[in-house]
Amino acid sequence: MDKPLMYIVAVLAVVSLIVATYGFVTFQGQIADLKASNDALASSFCSVQQSLTAIQQQINEYQEAIAEYQQVTLVDSMGNVVTLNSPPQRIVSLAPSNTEILFAIGAGDRVVGVTDFCNYPYNFTAWIEAGNMTSIGSYYGPSTEPIVALNPDLVLASSGSLDAAKNLRNLGINVLVVESKTLDGVLQDILMIGRATGNNAQASALVSSMRQRIDNVASRAATATTIPKVYHEVWNDPLMSVGPGTFIDELITLAGGENIFHDATTSWPTVSSEAIIAKNPDVMVFPDMYMGVQNFYQTIEAVKQRPGWSIINAVKNDAIYEINADIISRSGPRLVDALEELSKMIHPEIFGQP
Repeated sequence: MDKPLMYIVAVLAVVSLIVATYGFVTFQGQIADLKASNDALASSFCSVQQSLTAIQQQINEYQEAIAEYQQVTLVDSMGNVVTLNSPPQRIVSLAPSNTEILFAIGAGDRVVGVTDFCNYPYNFTAWIEAGNMTSIGSYYGPSTEPIVALNPDLVLASSGSLDAAKNLRNLGINVLVVESKTLDGVLQDILMIGRATGNNAQASALVSSMRQRIDNVASRAATATTIPKVYHEVWNDPLMSVGPGTFIDELITLAGGENIFHDATTSWPTVSSEAIIAKNPDVMVFPDMYMGVQNFYQTIEAVKQRPGWSIINAVKNDAIYEINADIISRSGPRLVDALEELSKMIHPEIFGQP
């Protein structure tokens, strides 16, 4: 074979080898791409399966809840008997404490109406302005019309809305009046609302956690060597405090203190400045708001300047404290927060500074 022909054959061989190599590499790349696509598809399929499994589990749990829920009969704070056949889906709360309970047990997504005073755990004013919730107006003596317009299947009322509760009940609407005056009563209310909404497990868990925190404070306070006398002011004109049969009185006792008006003849006694001076409290507590009026006592310094109060132990020892009015005045889950705050005020040597 002559040399030109040999060169041509060699070139053709090299070209064939290059083409074959390129084809092989391309084929391998296509295989790799196909494998990656299959892996991605398999991963997506697994995710879809997991989502479907989760959805099915939720459906099963919901069906079980409905099955367990049949004919739940409850007795509210006023002795009214209410029977519910299925978990309520449109709930109206007529008190800030009830609103806090509903959200704390996981039923907040079914609340369609609240009062103007409801402000926890969210800024409901923003929700209302956005059209995601409706305000039914005042906590005290609300009108029934805006409540009925929301077509509720459960209304949680309170002592501030007894007339509305009666009118709604006459219209065939399920109403539970929730109004406890003791800490144990509040825990029972949480369990009742849990049963009413079908959130039994969440309500039980919340109550269990609250009881644990209460017991922790009470057991530690029991080790104290002193029982400081405590004055809690509710209002300043006229002077009002707390007496027996209130959860505030109970909280003071659990925190290791003694309410100076525990022996009063009413739960919310009107008191005199002279009586406070004579009882000489070691600790004084002032909520930061009452009936929408912030800092009704003005300032701690103003309290110290009240006539004759300079001789009171709490004034002399700077044991005058402010507390969030919402946590200590609402019969809801945050009463335990108030207890823990009070324990620091009454026994800082045990619980630390407030």
